[in-house]
Amino acid sequence: MKKVFIAIAALFQLSTAFAQDKSGLLNHYYEVKDALVSGNSSAASTAASAMIASANSSTDKAVQAAKDKLIADAQQIATGKDLAQQREQFKQLSTDMYTLAKTTKLSEQPVYQQYCPMKKAAWLSSSNAIKNPYFGSQMLTCGKVSDTIQ
Repeated sequence: MKKVFIAIAALFQLSTAFAQDKSGLLNHYYEVKDALVSGNSSAASTAASAMIASANSSTDKAVQAAKDKLIADAQQIATGKDLAQQREQFKQLSTDMYTLAKTTKLSEQPVYQQYCPMKKAAWLSSSNAIKNPYFGSQMLTCGKVSDTIQ
């Protein structure tokens, strides 16, 4: 009986670790998005570096499959100093994160895909309120929710 209990506890810890891998990656993505919304290039760089570290340390199979793309996308933002270039690279990072979100559960909370028709680009958000990372304060509420991932 004791061995069964230990095995169940170990499985629970393992599944919790996998969930944290994915949610950590998503949280760092949200930090990049929020930094771009506020027009803070330095914070976007820092958050993208944290996202790279999270992807590298993840043991989740779905994250591992997407890891090279995510790291390449985030690396461009992490090393970039120009806000416009970071925002441009964010398009691809968002596309790759959306693909990952559609194939694996990244969060217990809904993940909203939002779309900016002016930039013809999407991003992910934890909220259905629009805060556009491509234009920041210039067009903060430009966009719409185009998909909700449960």
